[in-house]
Amino acid sequence: MSAVLTPVRAATVSRIATATLTVATRGTGFVEITAEARRFVEAAGGGDGVLLLFVRHTSASLVIQENADPDVRTDLVTALDRLAPANAGWVHDAEGPDDMPAHVKTMLTGVSLAVPVVGSVPALGTWQGIYLAEHRARPHRREVVLQFLGAAA
Repeated sequence: MSAVLTPVRAATVSRIATATLTVATRGTGFVEITAEARRFVEAAGGGDGVLLLFVRHTSASLVIQENADPDVRTDLVTALDRLAPANAGWVHDAEGPDDMPAHVKTMLTGVSLAVPVVGSVPALGTWQGIYLAEHRARPHRREVVLQFLGAAA
């Protein structure tokens, strides 16, 4: 096996910027927020650093996934439904049969992401996109806190 390390780029944290993105969902599925994340880094005047994203909910999550073929997202919804089905006999059902499975799906996928920013651009791969995953059946308004930490552009 061989590995090659690129030259190290060093920067001093001189900029911390924060904003909240409100995302309207249509129910279970994925909403791509990559463009909004890029616009935030640009508006923050970010150079090299890190973009942090945090969803302020327990029944929705954040993921980085393929952004080329929408069948991937369809299959991911199916996979999560198999891992945490609505009819599994959950004790917590006060908010409906999809609530506890949504909590489990959030626990599996996570509520935060850290994306490197290089040269003012999130360093995502060619086919990667940032998504808010809605795990509830009905539409919601979700809040995602975005924060850039790093050097100014």
